[in-house]
Amino acid sequence: MRHRRLPALAILAVTLAGCGGAPPETSAPAPTPPAPQPATWTLVWSDEFDGAAGAPVDGTKWVADTGGGGWGNREREYYTPGIENAALDGAGHLVITARAERADAPRQCWYGVCRYTSARMETRGRFEATYGRFEARIRIPRGQGLWPAFWMLGSNIGEVGWPASGEIDVMENIGREPGIVHGTMHGPGYSGGGGIGGSYALATAAFADDYHVFAVEWTPGQVRWLVDDREYRRATLADLPAGGTWVFDRPFFLLLNVAVGGAWPGDPDSTTVFPQQMLVDYVRVYQQH
Repeated sequence: MRHRRLPALAILAVTLAGCGGAPPETSAPAPTPPAPQPATWTLVWSDEFDGAAGAPVDGTKWVADTGGGGWGNREREYYTPGIENAALDGAGHLVITARAERADAPRQCWYGVCRYTSARMETRGRFEATYGRFEARIRIPRGQGLWPAFWMLGSNIGEVGWPASGEIDVMENIGREPGIVHGTMHGPGYSGGGGIGGSYALATAAFADDYHVFAVEWTPGQVRWLVDDREYRRATLADLPAGGTWVFDRPFFLLLNVAVGGAWPGDPDSTTVFPQQMLVDYVRVYQQH
């Protein structure tokens, strides 16, 4: 904070008690110092997804996870690194496409031949940050069994595993809840179904009908979740269960993905139409200064 120098006060202290002298002059009150300015958010990293239609994502910012091992959730997709599942659309968007595959597709998942493919992009090894505002403008897919997400993992996950690494889910949606998104954090003692967080519901529309801005503002000892700049949940150290450990004072990296099936959303059914797409207009990270 810049400090203002106050003008010197000439104080005349003349005591003429019993001598009939004039009383001393009264000093003017000191000006009230200005209120401290709130910290401002400064952009430190972003991807605007500019590029030609069909181009892959920027490899200096993102890497693609691959495989069909279920990812701890009994998911049914195989994540590929190809542009058929993650590419730019030429209009400033990343498009993650979940597809139904032929029964004779060669890829193997935990349950046999994979019936679906999709993409999971992450900034691991490219970008990570401790604290900040993390936001993305996204139009999610729709349909039973679809599970789009924008989230974060502690960069030490390779050394300590999950949930000791910590996880912050900025936005998750499951297809059977078209008008609801969830924001959650997971750590030791509050993982899986015991995560700490909340939900945000639209009054009438489905999230797949339009773009929305999903964000967290993560500061020491606190995480706030917002949709279109409306806060709907915050969590602090006081929210931890007995024995829980706060693991959110270290670097995290970002992830974008569309899962298909799994223990939480359930499998696609006869009402689910493929392909389905998640369109990401931008991802931006700000820090306070």
